[in-house]
Parts: sequence; structure tokens; C-alpha cells
Amino acid sequence: MGLFKKKVKTLYAFTDGQSIPIEDVPDDVFATKMMGDGIAIIPSSGEIYAPCDGEISMVMEHSLHALGIINEDGMELLLHIGLDTVELMGEGFCAHVKKGDYVHKGDLLVTYDATLVKEKGYKDTTMLIVVDPKNHQLVSYHTNKEMHKGTSELLTYK
Repeated sequence: MGLFKKKVKTLYAFTDGQSIPIEDVPDDVFATKMMGDGIAIIPSSGEIYAPCDGEISMVMEHSLHALGIINEDGMELLLHIGLDTVELMGEGFCAHVKKGDYVHKGDLLVTYDATLVKEKGYKDTTMLIVVDPKNHQLVSYHTNKEMHKGTSELLTYK
């Protein structure tokens, strides 16, 4: 009958680019899912958008390379921009949100100078990590696809 089936919900692409499995990220912390399961995008622009509606739970204060979102289902998400980009100490990064802000899917969260990041020797592969799924199950990962911010389904959960 399906009366008690959980509805499948979606987290959308947070930037334009190519999606890849989290296991393919060239960093063991992410690839081995130490921080949680997720998915990554190799961005084609230096703009990061909200993958869902929710509250900003954290913005890395000095480096601006990572931020947290708690979505409407209580899932705790981490957007981590680049690999080892914390070492840039915020150079080239600009946060457009702060802790406590409520955002909607597609709202601009962070911009960064992708050229600068790459010139300094860093990869800007950006990860969406489900730090705490809050009793939800990740169902599907839309990997190895061209993503479009706010419209492409990145991962689904129920």
C-alpha cells in the first residue's frame, strides 16, 4: 500500500561541473568516507550554491573553504571547497552567508577565484558530505554526469 513509505527527496547540484563518486576524490579523508558519505563535483566555475533549503550551521571563519547546512529534514551537510584549500587562509574566497542564515536551494553561498586556487597548486574539487543523515538513507548518487547548479539531481535520500 505504501502508506508508510518514506518519500524520496533530492539534494541538487551546488555548482556547474562534472560529478564524481566520493571514492574518486584524491584525498583519503574524503575517499574513505571518514567524515561521512557524499559526492563531489569538479566545478567549471568558482561559485557554490545551496543544494537544498536549510540553515547555515557553520562557515569556516578564516579560510571560508567549508560550510555546514542543516536541511529541513535535519540532515547535517558539509560543503568542502577544494583539497587542502584551508592553507590559502581565505585568499580568493568570499562567503555570501553566515552562521544562522536560512538559505533556499540555488542561493549563492561562496564565490572563489578558481584560477588563483589552481595557480597556487590546489584542486577545487568540491565535496558534499552527509555528516549526519538523521535516520535518512542515501538512495542514489548521480555520478559521472554533467551537473547544472540548482537543477541537476546530485543525490537522493529517503
